Amino acid sequence: MRARSAREGSRQDRSADGRSARPTREQLRRENERLRQENEQLKRQNTEQQKQIANAEEQIADLERQLAARKKNSTNSSKPPSSDGLAGEQRPRHRHRKSKRKAGGQPGHMGQDRPLDPEPDRIVPVLPAECIHCGAGLPQQDWEVQTVGALQRHQVVDLPPIEPVVTEYQYPKVLCPSCGKGTRATIAPEIQSGQGEQLTALIAYLTIVRKMTRRDVEGLLQDLLHLSLSVGTIQKAWEETSDAVQAPYQELEQELKRQPVVHSDETGSRTKGDKRWIWVFCAASFWFYRITASRGAEVLVQVLGDVFGGILCSDRHAAYLKYHHGLAQFCWAHLKRTLLGIQNFSKTSDAECFCRDVLAVLARLFRLWRRFQAPDRGGGLLSRSELILKVLPLEKKIFHIAERYLDSDDREVRNLALALFQHADKLYTFTEKDGVDPTNNVAERALRHAVLLRKISYGNRSAKGEIAVARLLTITQTCKLQQRPILPYLVDAVRCHRRHQPLPSLIAP
Repeated sequence: MRARSAREGSRQDRSADGRSARPTREQLRRENERLRQENEQLKRQNTEQQKQIANAEEQIADLERQLAARKKNSTNSSKPPSSDGLAGEQRPRHRHRKSKRKAGGQPGHMGQDRPLDPEPDRIVPVLPAECIHCGAGLPQQDWEVQTVGALQRHQVVDLPPIEPVVTEYQYPKVLCPSCGKGTRATIAPEIQSGQGEQLTALIAYLTIVRKMTRRDVEGLLQDLLHLSLSVGTIQKAWEETSDAVQAPYQELEQELKRQPVVHSDETGSRTKGDKRWIWVFCAASFWFYRITASRGAEVLVQVLGDVFGGILCSDRHAAYLKYHHGLAQFCWAHLKRTLLGIQNFSKTSDAECFCRDVLAVLARLFRLWRRFQAPDRGGGLLSRSELILKVLPLEKKIFHIAERYLDSDDREVRNLALALFQHADKLYTFTEKDGVDPTNNVAERALRHAVLLRKISYGNRSAKGEIAVARLLTITQTCKLQQRPILPYLVDAVRCHRRHQPLPSLIAP
């Protein structure tokens, strides 16, 4: 009896302990609420971390873009060579290994000597005093000398003393015998300024062609000519020369509209801190400059007219696309630099394959052009028809490569592929038309002089200065292109301007 009672008591105790260990519904509800709150907190933390990761990835991508932009130079982007500063990565100057040869002329080099002047200003006979063979004295008078063999000539070039020529015009008051009153002659317009034509033209030549500042010109005139001219006087002489070349400048502007081929480019400038643009338009026989406040198509309308009938060669700037719908040639050098930039700084497989394929075809394209343009440089002679025939399969290949990458995930690849696809008619004009190059290098070279002048002078300070720079750049660079002496032309321009006479035209016949 006692044993059975003990077993039943033990069973009841275990039952009671089990009921006490089982959680109640309220406890389960509270536990569930706690777990739900923890889950929500973890979700919020996860969301916040994802936002932080996204922001960090965006910052990394932005820094990578900044780093890529910092590493870009004129060889892998459309940046001008003047922007290749010392702070950034320098562009490679050449691809050849450094030579172990010493600097200077190499053994066997023929050398170049200054040719003798056929008409020297002064001839000085130099006679030997005694014979080098027997020691006997030799005659020292020209009429007593008997010569043998060829005459040895040695010329020395020097400068005469540089002195200014000062002309004083005196104006006495002449008494009239009839009325007894005095009369004085008026000062002629050609001498009114106080600086002669040579000096006025020289000042403009030094500032524009030799890129000297006004202070440098002032110091040069003081050191060499002992002339004390103020900066204001130098500025007035520079502006007078600008007025003197106004007529040929406007004549070239009108002639530009009739040119069959024009290369155009533009670069930034400043006028008293305000943004300006230096435009250049290169024809076959002259270059034309214009400084404007706009980089838009309205400048092309002002310079080339509402519709340009010739072939316009340029880069892919939007102003050219908006203005010109006729025959055009886009610069392959710009496209090549863009391809190199994408290849160097983009990390996608599309960028690598696209740039590699197009650059390979482009290398073949330029080899054909060099053979056509300059056969004496080692290539075979190509006629125009042969050039067209050989370029045609390359044109199709680039077109198909661009078509294949129109839907690329890489934005830069997609944009450039679209440009090659849409503007295929503007990329191969050089193969069919005379006077057209595949690059716009002639306009870029023409801008270089303006850029150097801008860097030295820090831009312009007035609208009148903009006009003067554009005029003088146009005239001096056109004279250089036509192999005309620049300074004599400026002297003629000042002389004709002061006497109200027409100036010789710069339009090639």
